[in-house]
Amino acid sequence: MQRTCRNPWCAQPFTVTDDNLAFYDKVSPIFNGKKELIPPPTFCPECRMRRRLAWRNERTLHRRTESRTGKPILSIHHPDNPYPVYENTYWWSDAFDAKKYGRDFDFTRPFLDQFLKLKAIVPMPARTIDEPTTENSEYCNEAGSIKNCYLCFEIIQLEDCMYCRGVGCSNTCVDCLNCAYCTFCYQSIESLNCYGSTFLNDCRECNECHFLADCYGCNNCYGCVNLRNKQFCFFNEQMPEMAYRQRVQEKFASLPQEALLREFLTFKEKQIARATHIRQSEQCSGDYLINCKNCLQCFSCGDCEDCQYCDGVAGSERNCDCMDVTHFGVGALMSYECQCIGGNPGSTYHALFSDSCWPGSELICCHYCVATTEHCFGCIGLKKGKYCVFNKQYTKEEYDQLVPKIIAHIRETNEWGEFFPAGNSPFCYNESSAHEHLPLTKEEVLARGWKWRDQTDEMPKVDKIIPASQLPDSIDDIPDDILNWAIECEATKRPFKIIKQELEFYRQMRLPVPHFHPDERHRRRMALRNPRKLWNRQCAKCQQPIATSYSPERPEIVYCESCYLAAVY
Repeated sequence: MQRTCRNPWCAQPFTVTDDNLAFYDKVSPIFNGKKELIPPPTFCPECRMRRRLAWRNERTLHRRTESRTGKPILSIHHPDNPYPVYENTYWWSDAFDAKKYGRDFDFTRPFLDQFLKLKAIVPMPARTIDEPTTENSEYCNEAGSIKNCYLCFEIIQLEDCMYCRGVGCSNTCVDCLNCAYCTFCYQSIESLNCYGSTFLNDCRECNECHFLADCYGCNNCYGCVNLRNKQFCFFNEQMPEMAYRQRVQEKFASLPQEALLREFLTFKEKQIARATHIRQSEQCSGDYLINCKNCLQCFSCGDCEDCQYCDGVAGSERNCDCMDVTHFGVGALMSYECQCIGGNPGSTYHALFSDSCWPGSELICCHYCVATTEHCFGCIGLKKGKYCVFNKQYTKEEYDQLVPKIIAHIRETNEWGEFFPAGNSPFCYNESSAHEHLPLTKEEVLARGWKWRDQTDEMPKVDKIIPASQLPDSIDDIPDDILNWAIECEATKRPFKIIKQELEFYRQMRLPVPHFHPDERHRRRMALRNPRKLWNRQCAKCQQPIATSYSPERPEIVYCESCYLAAVY
């Protein structure tokens, strides 16, 4: 089935396959023996992902007051948002029950209008964080089991880390993205089991290395690409140890850090690149997949089977039979068009058109329903809810009679079968994960009728403000007094501070103080990753057709997996 995306600013053609139609039939909910069929999507896969990610805020924190006590708190919810915001400990306690906001469904009004009215009065927790396992990590979100972390997001089992996103089971890392089991690493992306290294991209088991891409099992290497089990290599050239160390010392002394990175990226563009990063998987397409089977158009996923159009779904428990699911995992099963669902403990089974629900089952059009919520429709902020509609409690028999009537109503209003609109997200577009993966200008966002919030920085209380260009190049020349300064970002002019823990890291790693605001550093790391999109190309070696996240106009020499492995081993 050929369709055209209904977004007028997109209008791209996309295909709904017979397998897709079979999946929609499989996940269609059944009430009283009758299947409520889910129709094919009206948006293309990219617009569906954009819409889901618009409801996710990982990294934008605001100072506001707690709605119950007036106490100052840090939250992902801006003070202008209409709904109340509670401290996490109170929201998760037995003292708070969102069923007190329950209401009847009104069959004379559209579902979305009623849902948003309910959304405007149900309190939300300040941040998504596991408070009992968090220590000295106030400025973090989407986190659990962390200690002494600062401005880290979507993280687990971290200690002494700063400015990281998507990092797990690591210690003393700064400015890292999607890494795991790393220690003393800086400015590294998609890397695993690395130590004492800087500027790694897609590396495994690399120690004391700098500016590497797609290298495995390397020690003391600089500026290298596609190496396996090498030591003392400088821009892929094998060298004696003393000569290598002298060259590295000279290199670090010769140019600023950003110039060294640009030099390495220029060298990297001239090397061969693997079409995709898919490991220990079969019958899969996408990028950055591990231990997956029968997964199509999926990205940054692990332990998934029979999934399509998923992104960031992983975990120790298998994720199966999911389509258009973005983030989390750990046992997401038979779910469709959801953002941030999963388990830990348990799993999320048969969630449809829902946002931020874990764990639970048989959830339809729900938002932030957690702690094993089951059989709920259009609910917000429930914990351990069961047989509820719009947060109102029903018996099983009443629920099974009411929900099919609601589905018939919202089918008539053309609201059945879609995730919540991006324009109704509780977050502005440039606060959301959508802006990180699919950035738009302010003008483009406003033209779509979505929300945008101009960046306003709170000026830190400091002794002085210094432009980043005036910082000394050597960490040895940075005084302790820098902790009392604000640095003006070289690119955005936004002020930022260096904290004591951070300065100690730079001194221990012999690194210069960064010249860019943490948000700008994150944006630049994201730009170094390939997009969540595949293009059809030919392998530059064997000319066989390949699907790759390298667009055809890019300069990299892209090999299929077979040719790539033959070249590097």
